[in-house]
Amino acid sequence: MEVNNKSESRLESFLENPSKSLWTLAIPIMFGMGVHTFYNLVDMFFIGKLGGEEIAAIAFNMPIFFLMLGLTMGLGSGVTASIARYIGKENKNNADNCAEHALALAFIISLVFTSGGLLFGKNLLSFLGAEGEILYLGWDYLFVITLGLPFMVFSGFFRSILAGEGDMKFPMMVAGLGTVLNIILDPIFIFELEHYGGFGLGLGVKGAALATVISQLIGFLIFVFMLFIKKHAYVTFTLNDFKPSKYIIWDIIKVGIPASLSMIIMAAGQGVFNKILIFYSSQTVAAYQVAGRLDMLIFLPIFAIAGGMTTLVGMFYGANKIRELNQIIKYGMISAFFITILSSTFVYIFAETFSSFFSEDKEIIDVSVGFLRHLALIYPFVAIAITSGRVMQGLGKGLPVLLITTVRVLGIGAPLGLYFTFILSKPVEWNWYAMMISGTLAFIIAINWVRYEVSKINKENGYISL
Repeated sequence: MEVNNKSESRLESFLENPSKSLWTLAIPIMFGMGVHTFYNLVDMFFIGKLGGEEIAAIAFNMPIFFLMLGLTMGLGSGVTASIARYIGKENKNNADNCAEHALALAFIISLVFTSGGLLFGKNLLSFLGAEGEILYLGWDYLFVITLGLPFMVFSGFFRSILAGEGDMKFPMMVAGLGTVLNIILDPIFIFELEHYGGFGLGLGVKGAALATVISQLIGFLIFVFMLFIKKHAYVTFTLNDFKPSKYIIWDIIKVGIPASLSMIIMAAGQGVFNKILIFYSSQTVAAYQVAGRLDMLIFLPIFAIAGGMTTLVGMFYGANKIRELNQIIKYGMISAFFITILSSTFVYIFAETFSSFFSEDKEIIDVSVGFLRHLALIYPFVAIAITSGRVMQGLGKGLPVLLITTVRVLGIGAPLGLYFTFILSKPVEWNWYAMMISGTLAFIIAINWVRYEVSKINKENGYISL
């Protein structure tokens, strides 16, 4: 039976069956992400009909959006982990306070990124390597998206708050609704639709951005209505008596800032690889973008499992339920590994079919297939690394994620890509080798770090893991 979110937390129901609880959390996440992934694929399909330059223009925007989303999602993970631990400790007052601090952070991030994007966005695209028509198209897209950033940021924090209390269904329903709306609006705004009486606006990449902004606005309004008027959440918002708390802020940022920095580093890494790949051709950058959308299919269930793990690990750790903590960590890791083997195999086999769906350009298809088939070989290990990071966040430790990401992206992946391309003059496939090497190392570090932390917790509590 669904727990009444107005009167009691979900902690006791999660403790009754941790394994089942993981899927109770993961399945709604997977559904919501699945719909969003489908949108990304459809969006790429529509943009791909415009041409390779349009795809490349979107690709150059990705590091910028990843920067904003990285900060939002990173701090959001701190909010989720903190609320989950407070609920585990049965401290609703601090859980409420944490939610209020999350909205304050959303306001600050929205203000900084919206103003910064409007003032410096075009220069940043140029710095990332966009030139000529690609720069023009990229700025068309970025300008419109920037105007809608506050809706995206606030919605992201609303989702993080609800995730912390174990409510995955409602935010994913909102995300699904926004995605469906986006898919409907995309062709209307992007194309002129001559065969349908010229019903479309024919705005190109600008239309794709506008469709995204409108769908995000609708999602934001739904969150506001349900949380502030209908009082849907277990946590409550009393913003009229909000007072900043150093303790609450630190509890959020000790996980959130390292997580944000790790995502920013990944955005920087993507920017570096865009600059490397443009050396080969604009089609290579476009192929990288297409492949990046397709590998979402592989990570769809992994991010769902990892999202559920953050909540459960945080609650069980906060409640000092060590047996259940060990159980859910082991179960989550094993599930992530074997599910990724299946999804990686599927993508490996059908890589060419998927890539051909988004472009008829042979170079784009060939490069995209090469990327997918090389990286699919290590994705099961990357899945363990991702899940390990979320376990650490649930335990209130953000530094391991940052250090592992830094080593993977800046210490190994990007330097090797630069070395292979500009020093050794190797073909583009060697960049995939760089990613494979860095991903494997990340797995080794992550799994051993989790084992160390869990062993320490077990020893402190006199629990002997079986």
